[in-house]
Amino acid sequence: MSYAMSGALQAAVFAALQGDATLAELVGSNIYDALPAGNLPPLYVTLGAEEARDASDVGSRGAWHDLTVAVVTEAAGFAAAKTVAAAVSDALHEADLALSRGRLISLRFRRARARRETGGLRRIEMTFRARLEDD
Repeated sequence: MSYAMSGALQAAVFAALQGDATLAELVGSNIYDALPAGNLPPLYVTLGAEEARDASDVGSRGAWHDLTVAVVTEAAGFAAAKTVAAAVSDALHEADLALSRGRLISLRFRRARARRETGGLRRIEMTFRARLEDD
């Protein structure tokens, strides 16, 4: 197994989200790898947890990565968050991302969970599965 491509995957996903015109219209620059200090905007996207497991074979080192992207809003309902979540999904599902190390074989939407949090926030967490090979 190789976890060495995790940083490259995270950077490519972050760049893809930041560079997406539809997301820019919906949330502006409020796309975060790490949440900034201070007050947060009323609607934003953030990268979340990641799990990886071995996908190596005789010929190559590789891994499956399940990565989470969350949409968070202060809005009373889920409508705005679901619109942003759809844009995130459109930007990432089957995206052809260039990595600084390794190669992305596939990137697919896996599941989502929408929930209310304490303090009136709404959160949609989407999990995407990436298959990576190390060159």
